[in-house]
Amino acid sequence: MKPTVIYLPQETEQVLEQLSAQGGKTPSEIIQEAIQLYVVNKKKKLPKCVGMGKSGIYNLSERVDELLYH
Repeated sequence: MKPTVIYLPQETEQVLEQLSAQGGKTPSEIIQEAIQLYVVNKKKKLPKCVGMGKSGIYNLSERVDELLYH
């Protein structure tokens, strides 16, 4: 592991110390876990089905009756 320096706002550092005391983990372990979760979530891609219902009709909800019956 490579050491890295980070700068935290004082409030964040205080919360980190509280989490450390409550959870039995060092601040470094908490930061490492948070970064790992962030990286994993960033890698996730949206499912292919997202956006497949896009019709291109911007006022669809206003014209629903017209479009359904014609």
